[in-house]
Amino acid sequence: MGQTLTGLLTSVRAIAGRPGTPAQGRPGGGPDQALLAALRLCGDHLLALAAAGPLTDARRTRLIASIGALTTACSTPGADAFDALLRTGQQALDSGGEAEARLALALADEATALRARSKGAWRLRGNALDALGRGEEAITAYERHLALQQNNAASRDVERRIATLRAAGDRIDEALTLFRAGADTEASGADTEVSGAAARLSRHLPAAEARTAFTDLVRLRTAEHGAGDPAVRRLATLYAEHRRLSDRDPVADPLLGGAEPIGVPGLRRLVAGRTVCLVADTPRTAEQEQRPGSPLAALIEGYDLVVRCDEARHTAPAARTDLHACTLRGDTPWKGPRWDRRAGARLVFGDPLPHWRLALRSRLVPGAQDRVGDATLRRPLHDPALLGEEAGAGPASTAYTVLRLLDFLGTPARVDLIGFEGPAALSPREREWVGTRTANTDDTAVRITLR
Repeated sequence: MGQTLTGLLTSVRAIAGRPGTPAQGRPGGGPDQALLAALRLCGDHLLALAAAGPLTDARRTRLIASIGALTTACSTPGADAFDALLRTGQQALDSGGEAEARLALALADEATALRARSKGAWRLRGNALDALGRGEEAITAYERHLALQQNNAASRDVERRIATLRAAGDRIDEALTLFRAGADTEASGADTEVSGAAARLSRHLPAAEARTAFTDLVRLRTAEHGAGDPAVRRLATLYAEHRRLSDRDPVADPLLGGAEPIGVPGLRRLVAGRTVCLVADTPRTAEQEQRPGSPLAALIEGYDLVVRCDEARHTAPAARTDLHACTLRGDTPWKGPRWDRRAGARLVFGDPLPHWRLALRSRLVPGAQDRVGDATLRRPLHDPALLGEEAGAGPASTAYTVLRLLDFLGTPARVDLIGFEGPAALSPREREWVGTRTANTDDTAVRITLR
């Protein structure tokens, strides 16, 4: 990868030049200056990655591939470099780091400069600002996206996110109003330290800074008046609601093995606009997937998200797994094998809640996942806030639960099942549900397309 990275960096600089130097355009006028600026930003990021040492993160590897595709598009007459630019920005966001989020924002800025009426560019800018915790700026970008979006169904996710960001900001505004009202009634005025915490708090701050200032205000106000004070109780409630709504960088929870908890909004954003495949754990599928150059391996690698379910008996340990889902079964599910297979995100379905918590505490392996589904995702089929089905239909397979959850979220661009035949076949009830939503079948790949 080091040589490939170096070669790509050389190609980027050959097209875009180094910062402050004129770029050599290709015949016919060359790429737009905004595209060249975007390429230079990508070159800076590649240089930082090269300096950081060997690459072991598959998400960053895919970002490098996206930068390569953008480089090719910029040097190929007639190629759609703008779409390649948006895909690179989205892949940067999907990589998950702060540096990658800043790159995504910078690429979004160049995209909006290229096409001010591109709804995709404004959506990317909103997502990047959101990932950086700049909620108020994200709302502005999201609103520009909505003004250009004609598809009402596609707008709902953005509308919900705007509502969430505004609600989080409203909690801060109410907390400040509550503090000022209390300070006005105090004979000598509010304590200087408490006033300083309130002065630092604003809905316009980046999320991490707002969270710190809000925490200080609650802590100091509680110490000053006691937890039983009605105003302090209300302040604490506002703080808890703000933490729940902000959904960013939550407090590390030892129950989750150091991973970031992800709820329904976070999962919806994770799968939004992406192609998803559920791969069955069968000997045939595993053998074909491991065979170098096999069509099935190439097919699976082409998806944005690869989902695998339950304990792998045949799949190779190093097989790509972006999302792992499993269902707790039996009277003592916390005694099962530990989830040590590497996955980007892990969803654990189970009930009752105490068993679910104990299973996570016992079976999660620190470092084996970046995100873990929180309690709002532990029973999607029967949770009234999600699908709300009656529990009398019998146990569901994990794959079926994932399918129903993805269908409920409604944001993936496409969902495919691969290898679900023979021993991995769904139950008759589950096959019937799949059959009503099947858009295409491909016998050669044993693939069923739902969306």
